[in-house]
Amino acid sequence: MITIRATNVGNISRLSDGKMLNLQPILIFHGMDRRKLLNSELHRLTVDEFRNTEKNGIVLILDNVRSAHNVGSAFRTADAFLADEVALCGICAVPPSPEIHKTALGAENSVLWKHFDRTEDAVAYYKERGYRIIAVEQTENSVMLDDFAPSDKEKYAFIFGNEVKGVCQEAVDLSDFSVEIPQYGTKHSLNVSVSVGIVLWDFMEKRRS
Repeated sequence: MITIRATNVGNISRLSDGKMLNLQPILIFHGMDRRKLLNSELHRLTVDEFRNTEKNGIVLILDNVRSAHNVGSAFRTADAFLADEVALCGICAVPPSPEIHKTALGAENSVLWKHFDRTEDAVAYYKERGYRIIAVEQTENSVMLDDFAPSDKEKYAFIFGNEVKGVCQEAVDLSDFSVEIPQYGTKHSLNVSVSVGIVLWDFMEKRRS
């Protein structure tokens, strides 16, 4: 089989055996079946449509997340997975904020949010409203995420912790149980915004199946 190298000069192509071959100008569009979609083709909801769309029974509780960029990323992921609300606790930055907007890209305007002085207050608030509280943390007797089986009849509030200290022990104690993301390297530590994406994607995949 003759293969043609990528070297092309006009209508001349060099073959793998070094010979030259005249070719008619033929345009081959590799990967046209995988063309990147334009934003206008993504069927994105407006803010009003998002607000009026049925949500997926998920709340994100951010426990003293110090980086406004991480808060913004959490908003963006919450929007992507139709989360009910984001609870901003303690030192979390709150909208409006240029730093939040930089990573949220406007999701801070679509996703409802509340601020609580203490994470424990947020836990109590959502427990009263029928949410099961799950601390995303490495704890004794934690459930590995791949073993977590959410019920389609329950609502869940996931607590994500501070970048250094993780979820505070008080919030862990108040949660119904802990879920841990399996990790296999030297760190066993993920950025909080990465953890949010992993947990919400996993949750929605299991709900859909």
